[in-house]
Amino acid sequence: MCGIIGITSNKPVSSSILNSLKKLEYRGYDSAGIATINDGLINEVKCQGRVDVLEKNISQINLLGNVGIGHVRWATHGIPSTINAHPHSTERISVVHNGIIENSVDLKKLLINKGHKFKSQTDTEVIVHLLVEYLKNNKLNESIIKTLNDLDGSFALGIIFKDMPELIIGARRGSPLAVGYGPNENYLGSDSYALKSMTNKITYLNDGEFCIIKKKDIDFFDSKGKKVNKKILHLSSSDQNYEKGEYKHFMAKEIDEQPITIKNCINEYIDKINNEINLHNFPWKKDEIKSIKLIGCGTAFHSCLVGKYWFEQLTNLDVQVDIASEFRYRKNKFNEDCLYIFISQSGETADTYAALNLCNKNNMKTCSIVNVVESSIARDSKFVLPIHCGPEIGVASTKAFLGQMLVIYLLCVKISFFKGDINKHKYIEKIKNLKLLSDLVNKTISAENKIQLICNTFADAKGSMFLGRGYSYPIALEGALKLKELAYIHAEGYPAGEMKHGPLALIEDGMPVVVIAPKDEHYKKTISNMQEVIARGAKVLLITNKEDNQVVSENIWQKIEIENIENDLYPFLVTIPLQKLAYYTALKKGYDIDKPRNLAKSVTVE
Repeated sequence: MCGIIGITSNKPVSSSILNSLKKLEYRGYDSAGIATINDGLINEVKCQGRVDVLEKNISQINLLGNVGIGHVRWATHGIPSTINAHPHSTERISVVHNGIIENSVDLKKLLINKGHKFKSQTDTEVIVHLLVEYLKNNKLNESIIKTLNDLDGSFALGIIFKDMPELIIGARRGSPLAVGYGPNENYLGSDSYALKSMTNKITYLNDGEFCIIKKKDIDFFDSKGKKVNKKILHLSSSDQNYEKGEYKHFMAKEIDEQPITIKNCINEYIDKINNEINLHNFPWKKDEIKSIKLIGCGTAFHSCLVGKYWFEQLTNLDVQVDIASEFRYRKNKFNEDCLYIFISQSGETADTYAALNLCNKNNMKTCSIVNVVESSIARDSKFVLPIHCGPEIGVASTKAFLGQMLVIYLLCVKISFFKGDINKHKYIEKIKNLKLLSDLVNKTISAENKIQLICNTFADAKGSMFLGRGYSYPIALEGALKLKELAYIHAEGYPAGEMKHGPLALIEDGMPVVVIAPKDEHYKKTISNMQEVIARGAKVLLITNKEDNQVVSENIWQKIEIENIENDLYPFLVTIPLQKLAYYTALKKGYDIDKPRNLAKSVTVE
């Protein structure tokens, strides 16, 4: 989850590295550092904390050098501290690393026996000392290959050398790494987002590859050291200047952007004149798909759960959902008639990528739903469906979650019609309702409600519960996750009918409980479960839709009403107040909303 940047140029690079690190903070922000080479020396500046702390430290010295590497850290081995911050350096070599070296303890023992002395608690430092050891008797490329072969686990590396001040080494296994091309300078980065301000010409390293980057040329090699040719991709420049504008936080901006991102996504996939969902170049025939497996982590997993309900409701396919981090460690019974769908905002989620890789090795049908079309998951999937929601900087996902659900729903409706599970009339009706979605999301966001007042109770609570049935159950899970992520309040999502089987014991007087109950086929049962909670002293926040039939209860604490919509589409609307609830509760508590503690946006370690 760490962020890497490297630049080799004909001019000083420290300011450009700092600017790129600010863009990479969504990958980690507990420490940061830069190393450059100048006058035959490696100059290193590191700090615990954010990039702005690093910037202040650098401003007090004149950090020169035309070659440099930078890093923002999400801690794995070793607490966040200046010593454990990257880069890790010896007199000759400096390394930045994203990933985990699983055999670092064994390697460290071997190196200590050879006389090496370690400064940090990190797994990364063994890479530095391995290279130093191999360079004693080997040339550069051979030393790199031997070092990489010794490492178990995942890594993206940026390496600079005192004795070779014109170059940067990049290497990848598991964790993503991109190379950028510029005039009289070239770049290394964890992803294209960090490089876009400097170039739109990008190449991605494949697993096992490494590269030697100089300011005027770049050479790529496979795991055995054989030179390989790489394709240069030209990226869109439309997202280069994504800033907060007048908003206090990216999350607030991204919540408000949801109507337009939904509209953009619908415009990409729906032919409004012909009332048709276009999935261009869909590679399989209708008889080749007899089951669906949806795979994701965190918020993406919740979108998978909503998708399961949709596929079961609209198709006759067998549908299963898997947490990606568990998928690859089970004895999977692969089925050639199954479509394996992988959901990831970044397209770099390590657990999800590992599950995709396993499916590809077994020659399965693989489809990815991602926000970054240049990502590893997108590149390695047999079919890709972008969510078209633009960059999402806030660590807690908002617009990407709605985008994931929307694309899953579009795919579901298309497959249900494709396979004859719904007729033409119902298919057109579904498309017609989708055309209304953006405006209804906008009305839900714009509606005046009591959320800012309600959040005071949540901010003072030691815990909370979120309840729902049917489509609303995964949204309850997502609402609870948002409150945990942002406000650091213990929150759990449950199927409303499951409360009486144990969790009801946790209800105590004054505990805030969110009940999600749009007036669908589950409404009456959910309200009965709500009464059970109220009877135990809970303060219930009911989220339902605007209809005449009223809830028969005098004891509801607060109620938020959303717009009316087809039952299939309620998940999009009931999500909005839960996003706002988490946002305003965290704001009330004074927490860093865009960068919650211990988390990172792109989870590139297993």
